[in-house]
Amino acid sequence: MRPLLLTLAPLTLLVAVAGAQMSHDPQSVKVAAYVCSKGDGAEDVEAGKCPRCGAEMVPVNRPLQVAILIFEGVQIIDYTGPYEVFGQGQCQVVTVAKTAAPITTSMGMRVTPAHSFADCPAPDILVIPGGNVDTVENDAAAISWLRERAQRAQFVLSVCNGAFILAKTGLLDGLTATTFYGLLDEFDERYPKVTAVRDRRYVDNGKFVTTAGISSGIDGSLHVIEKLRGRSMAQRVALNMEYDWRPTTDYARAALADRHVRAIFGRSLRLEILEGTAPLVVDTHGDRARWQVEWRVATPLAASELLARLDRTVTEHGHWSRAAGAAAASAGPARSQWTFQEKGTAWRGVTEIAPEPTVGRYRVRVTVERG
Repeated sequence: MRPLLLTLAPLTLLVAVAGAQMSHDPQSVKVAAYVCSKGDGAEDVEAGKCPRCGAEMVPVNRPLQVAILIFEGVQIIDYTGPYEVFGQGQCQVVTVAKTAAPITTSMGMRVTPAHSFADCPAPDILVIPGGNVDTVENDAAAISWLRERAQRAQFVLSVCNGAFILAKTGLLDGLTATTFYGLLDEFDERYPKVTAVRDRRYVDNGKFVTTAGISSGIDGSLHVIEKLRGRSMAQRVALNMEYDWRPTTDYARAALADRHVRAIFGRSLRLEILEGTAPLVVDTHGDRARWQVEWRVATPLAASELLARLDRTVTEHGHWSRAAGAAAASAGPARSQWTFQEKGTAWRGVTEIAPEPTVGRYRVRVTVERG
């Protein structure tokens, strides 16, 4: 059973006229009955002008309509995260697909859409999640329907690589947007009229809000709730979900320093310096300015040969140049040092092989840091 506060209280109680009393509160707390007609999140207990932008304050007299696109291979949390946020935010939420036939998500969940394109009510908010987006991005009829509904909606939210679908409509041209961290370069190449943003969890262009990967769709949805119903409503929704909402956070997956490690080893951190073996990733951590990855390997090769193989991988797949620095003594790690310039910012890198007490076992470590 859901908690009483947000799910059992009728909308009319939450948006009662000025002077409404909450029966359990002896101080007669007033609740917001009016919100800004421009959707800037301002709310009040009476009509008048928005204190932020001067637009008319309009009564909250109906739940907002939210339509969430689903399709074959849709990422589950990309659409269920926003579904939960908007549902808890007293919105009327439905799923929509090209047809009413059941679809299968990226993880094998079978879902029957509430509506097809043909019978979906016009939404105030349109949500475009990610996943196997090719099935939609390459469907001219789907893109046409989404473009028409997006133009009529008050807000459009994309999640993860759902930004590719939204960009295909042309509605992001001339705007900024973000998407899944591992796809930003591809997004840049395929949609050059859109400016890709790498250091924000979500990007707000007013009507169009794009979010980064997967769970960031929850943050983007809370942001839209804040724009429409005020920060207090977004706060209450987040608290009721037990979600640690931090609207001012600077966490953005794409901005972390491991992007320079991933450029060499890929997202799965494959270490292919040993044929026929699968080195174990034992640690990967850091922040925007520094990142370190460590593997454990077992091999009869000498540390110097392992380092040579590791350095060849860096040379072949990275943008690094060898810097000054000699190998350490045999009892310690064998090291190489590297440098790299990223848009005027200097980065330093170190590759090293550290022997463990057991003969034939090593720690392979790659560290990158800015400055």
